[in-house]
Amino acid sequence: MSSSAWSRITRRGGRSPAVRRQILGRSLAGDPDYDVVRTPWNVAIDQRPFAVVTPESAEEVVAAVRAATAVGLRVAPQSTGHGAAALADTDLSDAVLVRLTRLRGVTVHPEAEAAIVLGGSHWNDVLAAAAPHGLTALHGSAGDVSVAGYSLNGGVSFYSRAHGLAVNAVRSVQIVTADGSLVRASAHQNPDLFWAVRGGSGAFGIVVSLEIELLPYADVFAGMLLWDATHTAAVSQAWAEWTASMPESVTSSLRVLHLPPLPELPPFLSGRSIVVIDGAVLESDARAEELLRPLRDLGPEIDTFARIPAAGLVHMHMDPPQPTPAATRHRVLDALPAEAVAAFVAASTDPGLFVAELRHVGGAIARPVPGGGAVSAFAGEYIVHGIAVVPVPEAAVPAYGAVAAFVDAFEPWTGHALALTFLDGGMDRAAGFDAALARLRALKEHWDPRDVFAAGNPVA
Repeated sequence: MSSSAWSRITRRGGRSPAVRRQILGRSLAGDPDYDVVRTPWNVAIDQRPFAVVTPESAEEVVAAVRAATAVGLRVAPQSTGHGAAALADTDLSDAVLVRLTRLRGVTVHPEAEAAIVLGGSHWNDVLAAAAPHGLTALHGSAGDVSVAGYSLNGGVSFYSRAHGLAVNAVRSVQIVTADGSLVRASAHQNPDLFWAVRGGSGAFGIVVSLEIELLPYADVFAGMLLWDATHTAAVSQAWAEWTASMPESVTSSLRVLHLPPLPELPPFLSGRSIVVIDGAVLESDARAEELLRPLRDLGPEIDTFARIPAAGLVHMHMDPPQPTPAATRHRVLDALPAEAVAAFVAASTDPGLFVAELRHVGGAIARPVPGGGAVSAFAGEYIVHGIAVVPVPEAAVPAYGAVAAFVDAFEPWTGHALALTFLDGGMDRAAGFDAALARLRALKEHWDPRDVFAAGNPVA
């Protein structure tokens, strides 16, 4: 912990029992649980804040923010820490990390097709609560990601080409602001703050709850097709041609996975490289079968596409279920011509990659929403995304080098946009905010003039 932080605390009365209880307590470096509570889901990120707080209520979040700011410390909001790499460029030695891991709960209002979600809740929590009512949500590809962090940074779902980004499903938020106030922000209350937080997210406060719209799907036609990686060229070209003609009811991804020889993997996958197409088709069974026929004609080794309960969609992408050390990079592409497909096939063979991925976006994802927030859409037709595993700290440099080299191969087809939920550290966020950045900075000055909140995607 930094000497400057200690000197400020001493100067401002931080030795008082109240401050020690709210900030210092058991969450200082050297305390028994410090290393546990500071560790994010992406365990490759060695974040070392001055202190960590794990509140269980909105009132405790208010108390933590007030206590931290009273002694001149910054505040870094975090739920699961899937996107912790975005904070890797930020010095947290003078910051209190407020982790919302204990602030979980979901209340579904089926008649309104909406849910009230506490700030640390995961998508699995929402899906479990919504499914009995025949409802689902604009969730991502992993169920243990936080609803607030994912949604308020955009949120690309397998429903998104038809329904847009998840941020547009947010109806209101309860947020603790820099002065320690608990306020509601919606289209009618604090509308400027509501605009800013839908994209500006943690730069404006700590969201302790949010109301989100749900989708009226009890089931969905979804699944995956799998081939050995020796078929990557043929499958990639076919998928690129297929997506070019797909309606917005279809959202899919193409991935090459280099799987390590792990005992927890099925024997037929362990230590193997594969190419996978997965996605969701919001059509009747007959229409979905018709749309999928060109891909099925390629003779996949495994074909799981079928009508499934909507809550099962979150398992389809096979994201790691446990905290994982990872390095990632992405670009948003304006097009995917044959030359870009060839680049994908060539670059995906890099043994330093764990996943080489293309996601089909466009459709409703690219259309700004009237009355939307700072980020309601982003332009582009595909996301290219590289993931490498960082098993030990010494592997970080080659891992980041591998993912950077992978996405840099697509520079000729790269547009101006970025997808905020895919952003890690070391990248300029300006393209993610685009034309909203100037207004975001002005509102940051109004709502957080002392730059109290250290956000993964800063706007200041």
